[in-house]
Amino acid sequence: MSLDIPYSMMERQVQKAIAFARKAHQGQIRKTGEPYLSHCIHTGKIVAVLVPSNGKRAIDTVVAGILHDVVDDTCESLDSIEQEFDADVVKLVAGVSRLSYINQLLRRHRRMNVSQDTLSHEEANNLRAMLLGMVDDPRVVLIKLADRLHNMRTIYALPPGKAQAVAQETLAIWCSLASRLGLWALKAELEDLCFAVLQPKIFRQLRADLASMWSPINKSGNLRRISTKSSDVVQFQECEELGDLDPENISMKVLLQAVLPFDLLLDRKKRVNFSNNLATCSDTPKQPKVVRDAGIALASLVVCEEALERELFISTSYVPGMEVTLSGRLKSLYSIYSKMNRKDVGIKKVYDARALRVVVGDKNGTLHGQAVQCCYNLLNIIHRLWIPIDGELDDYIINPKPSGYQSLHTAVQGPDFSPLEVQIRTQRMHEYAEHGLAAHWLYKETGNILPSKISVTDSDAVVPSDFTNEIEDQASIQADMLVKYGSLKVGHPVLRVEAGHLLTAVVVRVDNDGRDLLVAASFGLEASEKVAERRSSYQIKRWEAYANLYKKVSDEWWFEPGHGDWSTCLERYTLCRDGIYHKQDQFQRLLPTFIQVIELTEWEETEYWSVVSAVFEGKPTAPAPDVSNSSSERPPSFAFNSALLDSGINNKVQLLRTMLQWEEQLRSEAGLRQLKFDREHRKVESLCIGEVAVVCWPHGDIMRLRSGSTAADAARRIGFDGTFVSINGQLALPNTELKDGDVVEVRM
Repeated sequence: MSLDIPYSMMERQVQKAIAFARKAHQGQIRKTGEPYLSHCIHTGKIVAVLVPSNGKRAIDTVVAGILHDVVDDTCESLDSIEQEFDADVVKLVAGVSRLSYINQLLRRHRRMNVSQDTLSHEEANNLRAMLLGMVDDPRVVLIKLADRLHNMRTIYALPPGKAQAVAQETLAIWCSLASRLGLWALKAELEDLCFAVLQPKIFRQLRADLASMWSPINKSGNLRRISTKSSDVVQFQECEELGDLDPENISMKVLLQAVLPFDLLLDRKKRVNFSNNLATCSDTPKQPKVVRDAGIALASLVVCEEALERELFISTSYVPGMEVTLSGRLKSLYSIYSKMNRKDVGIKKVYDARALRVVVGDKNGTLHGQAVQCCYNLLNIIHRLWIPIDGELDDYIINPKPSGYQSLHTAVQGPDFSPLEVQIRTQRMHEYAEHGLAAHWLYKETGNILPSKISVTDSDAVVPSDFTNEIEDQASIQADMLVKYGSLKVGHPVLRVEAGHLLTAVVVRVDNDGRDLLVAASFGLEASEKVAERRSSYQIKRWEAYANLYKKVSDEWWFEPGHGDWSTCLERYTLCRDGIYHKQDQFQRLLPTFIQVIELTEWEETEYWSVVSAVFEGKPTAPAPDVSNSSSERPPSFAFNSALLDSGINNKVQLLRTMLQWEEQLRSEAGLRQLKFDREHRKVESLCIGEVAVVCWPHGDIMRLRSGSTAADAARRIGFDGTFVSINGQLALPNTELKDGDVVEVRM
């Protein structure tokens, strides 16, 4: 499965680099039997997919990708490269060469079975210097990941034992780095290549199970609404199994062919073309079943994308003029397997094995409120198109994750009656999730680090046997919701959701142990804009709106459904089997309108009830008193300094902190000690390194200081002894000790 040739590969400098590499690697043959030059070119192609299609920096990165092994594996030197190319290319090639230190370090410690609990001073210093260099130019990382990806694609040429060792290392170290940098598609391919090597039987089983779930063969009426529209659905012909390889004897090379190239997940046109090429057996040489199963998985994603795209195109209910972008992804088999084991569920309960993402344009945030409204309209459209799976609607827009991540997640029965996850968010939410402080690795991996080793034998890895269970028992879903909302108080804030309209509402009465709620909704208080900014700051005015509504209902003695006036109405809501409170009319019929309970943090709850008390007593509202010395109880500060977010330094800060966390994992992988993320452990680790690395604002320079250095030491280093120092946006005492990744600002 090869990549198409990116446009940048045709550039003159790229062709010059290929000629240079051909001469340098003349006569060198890889273990696959191919000329070594093929590895250089494939690495360059992968890099070309990861960088922009034009621009000098992008071209230099591709050139360096082609030349990445010239210094280490040939007689050529950095000087000879500099004579033919510019200094930027030389710097990148040198950086990639230094990265080989990581592999040498890990393999040496494993081979020697080092028993000491720390790296030597020289090793720690070399590792830190290399990682900080990667922060200065992360393109080095892209080249190294591209190099590792192509080596994994051709790992079948290595002896099994060595191949498994390389796969172990790749899974524990390089997949983690790709994840931390947000290279999800590349990470997914790397994970599955490793998985195919380490656990081939489980790999084949999962491929077959997913293909069975998602194949359109023998499934009639596969869509509620699309069956009459999907004449172009890709139909995979059932080839004769005669001649198929014995499953027990399928070669590693064949299994690796069943791993989908990452660029297919980035480019929808490539997905469609790839599916069409695998659609029939008569046009191409017969493919092994495991490879056809991979094609079926990709084709099912294409079907889902096209079905939703048609529905969105013909629908007029979402906000006119809004730009809606649709994309899809397949979860790696390794991630599916890990989730099945972690949650002890069968494959049919991994609802996000395939997913669609809908991003609503918001004109750079100027139409954010309307875009939020559009998200809920789209949710309504999707639930009309496909049957929602009970208990699988997660509203992270109204109730963001602690990291600040916002999105609507819903799971539905897709075109083939198999689970499909759909994520809906605004462009601002998407950019924040992908590039901001709520980056996926931050809230997914912290405290849940991959083990340094996984089992390499199928006998040690047991897949949960429940592969055919039905969707979760509805009574269990309701019981979970009752536990979650059983302590709701009268006056608690909620949001009323009807199509795309979000209205401010409060709980007026709780009946049947929380199964039924009487809710007062204000039709004059549209909440889309406020929801869009949830938890971004103290929201006294927002709490005042809820408190005033609650007071109005209390003053008017409204206490039954239908009570109210022209702007306020009391409605009954019932907890249904899907885990959501739906509106109930006077005939006790359940309607699509529902409410979302606002989940308050401890700080928000204190602040909210303080505002309610002030409103009822006729006093001016004020921020709630500090009930805890721990800043964790306060609304999280997603930006330690607004000026930092508005400048390019924020990216550098995030990359530095990413590299420092990855450094800790490298230490663990070397077999030195288990990772812990508490502050005390970080101090111990820093002492082993003998230094901390901080970023100096506003210029973004990285400063290396001795462990135990303070804010005053940082100011003294810069030459402004005695001035005020801010750490991570907060004014600090001179004796405040610095930690790895802190942002230090010396105030003049």
